[in-house]
Order: sequence, then C-alpha cells, then structure tokens
Amino acid sequence: MNFVKAIIGGIIDAAGNIDPNQFVPSQPPPPRMPVTHAAHNESEEEKQFRRVFQQIAGDDMEVSPNELMNILNRIIAKHHDLKTDGFSIESCRSMVAVMDSDSTGKLGFHEFKHLWDNIKRWQGVYKTYDSDHSGLIGADELPNAFRAAGFPLSGQLYQMIIRRYSDESGNMDFDNYIGCLVRLDAMCRAFKTLDKDNNGTIKVNIQEWLQLTMYS
Repeated sequence: MNFVKAIIGGIIDAAGNIDPNQFVPSQPPPPRMPVTHAAHNESEEEKQFRRVFQQIAGDDMEVSPNELMNILNRIIAKHHDLKTDGFSIESCRSMVAVMDSDSTGKLGFHEFKHLWDNIKRWQGVYKTYDSDHSGLIGADELPNAFRAAGFPLSGQLYQMIIRRYSDESGNMDFDNYIGCLVRLDAMCRAFKTLDKDNNGTIKVNIQEWLQLTMYS
C-alpha cells in the first residue's frame, strides 16, 4: 500500500507544477460526415487523401490497428534516417484507442487523417531536434522536441517518459516518440474538454477515470 501511495504521490508531484494552458494539443478531428457531404465540400487534397484512405481501409472504410501497423511500417521502412524497430500491434492499438472518438475500435476517415497529419508534423519535429543525426532523440534533445510539438513538460515528467518510452541509454526511437506524443496529445485534449471552467483542474468519477485510462 505504501508503494502504491509513493507511486501515485510521485505522479501528482510531477504534474503539480505544470500549467495546462502552456500545452498546445491538436484540434480534435471533425465529426463524421456523409460521403455525399464530403464530395461537395472537400478540397482537392482531401479528395486525393480520401482515395488513398479507401485503398488502405478496404470495404468497411475504417482502419483497424493491424491495418495501421502495416501502413506505418511500410512507410517508415523507406525512411532510413529514422531509427525504429517498427510499430508494434500494441502501440497501434493504443493509438487507435486514443484517436477513436466514436468508440468503434477502428479509425474512420477524419480520425485517420487527423492522426496522419499529426504524424507528419511530429516527424518534422523529430528530424529537426535529432541534432546529432543519429536517427534517435536523446534524453538531452527530448525537452526541446516535446516543447516544439506543443508540450512543455516538467523535468520529473520527462524522466517518467524516458523510463517508459526510451531505451536504457535514454534514447527514444521514432515509433516510441510517435506513440508517446499521440497519447500525450489525446490526454491533453481530454483534460481540456473536461476542464469546463479552464482553471487547470478537473473532477472525474471512477467511471470517467476508467474510460480515460483503460481504453488508451
């Protein structure tokens, strides 16, 4: 019991000196629209992306964790300047879960495009802050990389993230960097949604807490 209290106390201490207003999470994906609406309102770029999405998603027009893993690993295999051991199925399940706004267990078009746009943006940040061109983000490069992505964290939280997502030398590879940011972004968006009066604190019941923590 004392061990549990120490763990929870450490997390609360790490989070206590953070101003959530400093975070710049991405905007949530727009609500799902009928295909007829999309045909008349999408830009040419969105229409091209929808055609690619149809090829990836198949007949059900939704991307499963397995489909997400396959497409991400096919793409990063072409980027030799990004060190990675590949996106695992568990990582992709987690990414789908935190992006799955309608709880279908898969990503619809807007959810997938939202994730895709974030991955492209964060890939640019990753390359920029890989200052030694090792293909990895080192522990000393991590704060600036996360700050540039919109998340200035405390030193204690960086240490927790390093222990969870980095290797024994403190280096974070590309798939762990993306997996961490997808989760961090989604949890910050959830916090801001629940922080109705914008005072930096939220109150959740056990049901809300379990929904936030277990399906992610």
